[in-house]
Amino acid sequence: MPRVIVKPLTSAGPQAGVRPGLALFSFGFRPFFLFGSLYAALLMGLWLLWLRGFLDVPTSVSPVAWHAHELLFGYVAAAITGFLLTAIPGWTRRPPISGWLLLALFGLWVAGRLAVNLSSVTGYAPAAGLSTAFLVAVTALAGREIVAGGNWRNLKVVGLLAAFAASHAVYSWAIWHGGDPAIGARMAIAAVLLLLTLVAGRIVPAFTANWLKARGETVMPEPHARYDSVAVGIGALGLALWVVDGWIVPAGIVGTILLGAAGLHLVRQLRWRPHRTLADPLVAVLHGAYLFVPVGFALAGLALIAGAEDVHRAAVHAWTVGAFGTMTLAMMTRASLGHTGRPLRASPATVIIYLSVLSAAATRIAASLFPAWSPLLSSAAAVAWIAAFVGYAVVYGPMLLAPRRAA
Repeated sequence: MPRVIVKPLTSAGPQAGVRPGLALFSFGFRPFFLFGSLYAALLMGLWLLWLRGFLDVPTSVSPVAWHAHELLFGYVAAAITGFLLTAIPGWTRRPPISGWLLLALFGLWVAGRLAVNLSSVTGYAPAAGLSTAFLVAVTALAGREIVAGGNWRNLKVVGLLAAFAASHAVYSWAIWHGGDPAIGARMAIAAVLLLLTLVAGRIVPAFTANWLKARGETVMPEPHARYDSVAVGIGALGLALWVVDGWIVPAGIVGTILLGAAGLHLVRQLRWRPHRTLADPLVAVLHGAYLFVPVGFALAGLALIAGAEDVHRAAVHAWTVGAFGTMTLAMMTRASLGHTGRPLRASPATVIIYLSVLSAAATRIAASLFPAWSPLLSSAAAVAWIAAFVGYAVVYGPMLLAPRRAA
């Protein structure tokens, strides 16, 4: 796979000259990162209050189903959309989606969130339809731009987006018919995790190499090679078998494959020289986020082999809170700096944001592994998560609302 260098737009790019009132909808990362972060904090606060009996969300689904749905198809979907609407113009050399089209897409996301959270009043059909329509629209727009730009190598991204949209249809179908939406949730986790391993395999070594070169280092991350394809392929196989939950292959065999994937992804990360990036939080946090990928594989494998549900919950949270939460915040902070014309330097506040989300992940994993301490640890994890995303909105919100700085 050719090496991909991801870099911010220049001042002469599509954002230049945007009037202040239109800045929010001048580029996809602006509305989806800002309101996605606010929603991530809000839904975790609601979840914590709901669990403690202080309020009820007027949704027609169970608390656990709501929690999983809105983290995956609400927040994570917004973060992915913001990232891809920003990255795809760089891949295709086409103008970014902006203006009324971006506003309509954002409005569809907002409508989906309102429909889910008010589904006890409106019924579940609008919630299912609007959320699915949003994911289909994102997939269609990404596909249109990639095909129009002749960027065929990134069609696999469109395929994973389509799988993510399909997972929502499966999730909604189960809820509509009074069934268990767990398979839909696992499908969504698998699709997002594969997208993360694909994109991270490009940007993490690229950003690491750029930073090491700037420091005059000579030892660089290993370039993309067959090893990476094997690691991602074995991980994809393990995830596919994990999704169907032992219907095809015995749990012990699936667990062994997942443990193998854990080892392969850990070695993959070590090939990127993570230990040499600790001096730069913007780069180091990318490696910290990716570490939760093999951790999740290892926990999922052990859970299947031992038949331990607590360990399985830990695996799910390693991937969702750890890998998804940390990687999205890492990319949101980096993109917000680079694409608004600011230096790529992590302020002390940004470091606190990173430490908060990493603490949330570690604490939530511990809450699953130590059930006796789960109420306390889960609450601590929720507070740390809220602090991270409120922190992002406070620090980076003004950048997202203002025009890009001139060079």
